[in-house]
Amino acid sequence: MLDNAIASISNLRVEFQTKDGPVVGVENVSFDVHPGETVCVVGESGSGKSVSSLSLMRLVEFGGGEIAAGGLMFDRREGGEMDLAKAPGEVMKDIRGNEIGMIFQEPMTALNPVFTVGRQLTEGLRVHKDMNKAQAEERAVELLREVRIPEPERRMAQYPHELSGGMRQRVVIAMAMACEPRLLIADEPTTALDVTIQAEILALMDRLKRETGTAVMFITHDMAVVAQMADRVVVMFRGNKVEEGTVEEIFENPQHDYTKALLAAVPKLGEMQGKAYPEPMKLMGVEDQRIEPIVGTEDVLLNVENLTTRFPVKGGLLRRTVANVHAVEDVSFKVYKGQTLSLVGESGCGKSTAGRSILRLVEPLSGKVEFEGRDVIGLNQSDLHKARLDMQMIFQDPFASLNPQMQLLDQVAEPLRNYGLASGSELQDRVANLFDRVQLPRSFMRRYPHEMSGGQRQRIAIARALALNPKLIVADEAVSALDVSVQAQVLNLMMELQADLGLSFLFISHDMAVVERVSHQVGVMYLGRIVELGPRARVFENPQHAYTQALMKAVPIADPRRRKSEKDLNFKPIPSPIHGLDYQPEPSKYLEVEPGHFVLTTDSGY
Repeated sequence: MLDNAIASISNLRVEFQTKDGPVVGVENVSFDVHPGETVCVVGESGSGKSVSSLSLMRLVEFGGGEIAAGGLMFDRREGGEMDLAKAPGEVMKDIRGNEIGMIFQEPMTALNPVFTVGRQLTEGLRVHKDMNKAQAEERAVELLREVRIPEPERRMAQYPHELSGGMRQRVVIAMAMACEPRLLIADEPTTALDVTIQAEILALMDRLKRETGTAVMFITHDMAVVAQMADRVVVMFRGNKVEEGTVEEIFENPQHDYTKALLAAVPKLGEMQGKAYPEPMKLMGVEDQRIEPIVGTEDVLLNVENLTTRFPVKGGLLRRTVANVHAVEDVSFKVYKGQTLSLVGESGCGKSTAGRSILRLVEPLSGKVEFEGRDVIGLNQSDLHKARLDMQMIFQDPFASLNPQMQLLDQVAEPLRNYGLASGSELQDRVANLFDRVQLPRSFMRRYPHEMSGGQRQRIAIARALALNPKLIVADEAVSALDVSVQAQVLNLMMELQADLGLSFLFISHDMAVVERVSHQVGVMYLGRIVELGPRARVFENPQHAYTQALMKAVPIADPRRRKSEKDLNFKPIPSPIHGLDYQPEPSKYLEVEPGHFVLTTDSGY
């Protein structure tokens, strides 16, 4: 073990027993973590980055894994070094949560839904620190204050489901820090969060690390987060460590081909400056790639005016409507043929509801939706069915939108059968062509969804959306769950299809760098309204609304020399979109600051 390292993993090998024999999860991996240092372990799904951290906690055994070889040296608070690979279960119980804290990816599964936040926070303190109830509660309130949770005393009595995603993640961080662990393992702790909340949580973890001297092992696939957080970086690929270095070395002088490919696939905010139209990303190792700007046309395909969608909140004994969620409030925009309009904003801003309202997957309260001059809102069910030939949707989670019991061939063929557009051998041919289109081998047609990776499933969802030759595709967070390199391929695929087929996209996302890549027009949403709308170049290079500016500031940049500090980020908490029945919102009024670039002048609450 190296001098003064808190944890030292050496030649670790983890095997998983399956019915086909042992499968190696990680092979011969070694690295150290020092006090007050953040080591980022980076790689894509299946690279073994989580397996190495779960081994250190000896949690990998609960998932059918076995530490087959290697040492896990840990410098304990009292009692010096110890090899955790050989530690008895009782000792591990004492170390977990007390000397090694863990923050999991999904805060809802890390918290127990039936206990209050206060009870979950005080439990560890009472077990490991021998505090009485009053002392533990006092310390818990202090912890909630440290992670910047407003009104901590009130939160102690609340249950996890009463808090937002960002709040829950802060509670999980507070729990992990409760016993002042020597080592904190954070497994993708910000993947499920919005940009602004992610920025705050990263800054928060950085500050806590500096104040307490805790060592941090940070697992992620997001290179921009690595640039923001890491002192040293360990790059994992297929169960092996392929490169290790300081954060500057890795970003400025990567040695391994995989590291280079990973960095090339990250869309960087500001990359599109001076370019009028979207263009596909240059990928490593892909030769003869056509990179031509996608111009599109000036013909309006979809015209949305004053769209308003609200959801009733029921209450009382008779389940009457007592209030409304103002999900989409007086939204207007146009999508041009062969172009992409992106709606961007944080969770709960109404962007997905807007997309679903246009296709009438949720019924809007009022407003006008015209598709090629036809009034979509006024259509009856059978006409709507026909209109949907031209409008398709790709959802965020491809696994949930695919049928697990159907072969992929049948899933992609389903829309063609539904509309009676093809049968027999012609159907087979059309599906085979669609597989070619989305760059999947035809041999996959006989497979089932669970046999595919996330990126491959998303391609199937795109193939199915393309089956009817639609004119408009609504892509709702279609790439947010994918690894960086897969995301880059899927985005390029969407742009190539747009160039070849003249497709229009309504692209819904919270990822500003991706939006900058693919968009012709951008609408920024906040609390149900579009606060800024215009050509992508104008909105990104000259943001006018305070909220757009805050959003741009929060985006982590994949450059370790341009880090954000907590001082840069001063977000206002988002007000509630729920209003009483007598509430009359003002209409949205806009000021045209440049040709085609509009900013909301009505009070948006930000």
